[in-house]
Amino acid sequence: MMFNPSRRLSGFRNKLARCEAEPYFACKIPQPMYASKPSPEAGKRLKAERLRVRLSTREVARRSQVIADRRGNQEYGLSHAWLTEVETGKSMPGIFRLHSLSLIYGRPFHELVAFYGINIRDIGKDLLPLGLPQTHLIGSTLEETRRTILAPVEMRATVQLEKTNLVSRMFQSWGEIPIALLQQMDWRNSLYGYIGLEDYTMYPFLRPGSFVEIDSRQKKIQTTGSWLDEFDRPIYFVELRDSYVCSWCELDGGHLILVPCPHSRRRVRQVRYPGDADIVGQVTAVTMRIAAAQDEVTR
Repeated sequence: MMFNPSRRLSGFRNKLARCEAEPYFACKIPQPMYASKPSPEAGKRLKAERLRVRLSTREVARRSQVIADRRGNQEYGLSHAWLTEVETGKSMPGIFRLHSLSLIYGRPFHELVAFYGINIRDIGKDLLPLGLPQTHLIGSTLEETRRTILAPVEMRATVQLEKTNLVSRMFQSWGEIPIALLQQMDWRNSLYGYIGLEDYTMYPFLRPGSFVEIDSRQKKIQTTGSWLDEFDRPIYFVELRDSYVCSWCELDGGHLILVPCPHSRRRVRQVRYPGDADIVGQVTAVTMRIAAAQDEVTR
């Protein structure tokens, strides 16, 4: 049989035409992998940590091998040459080797990770703006679950949880607030209030024990009819002469009308404005429990 090159070429062209006609053909082409960018600044900080503990790159390599042998995982081991490349920003360390360096240098792992722009403490915050379409659980980080709440003994006498108050004033005697929830708050741009355990003014919209975020820039009371329904009606955090209250508000001449939620069965109050009341701001967000915990139910 004689070889016909034109026939073979024609068959190839037909197959190529069918491939080009398939809409998903382009999707079969693998996308290129991008190499990690050099991190000279992070490398300099890692080198500074090594110099702080007065270790040579070879000694760090030796100690890393001890860690790798104890853990039964050679990924923890590193070489003198590799460490030199990392410190000059030419290489990027993986989690195992970075963990080895944290153990050798005596620094928390999350601090070394932060050299590369990853703040583990902000993982909880970063999850919220993602806007995932499906309902799902958001777990706390391991560090947050291990934390305990440290409070001075006199807190029981000075912090009255049954009353509504500004969070900043509740804990103004503390050097810092070691509570995971409060650490997630944006203290620079917002105020935060606490709804007292005996305050049912806006129940069930704001349950006792809730934390509310307050926008201090929105202090103007909106007039009746500017909202669609009670769910859309703005709620204000108000400072009175001797207490705080969170409620709907109306203006009537020189008086401020504090309007509670009808379901709360609390009475409408009227105070002189601005003499006896000051609008702290409008409530823009709330964190609250909607059911009692198991230990509270059985108590």
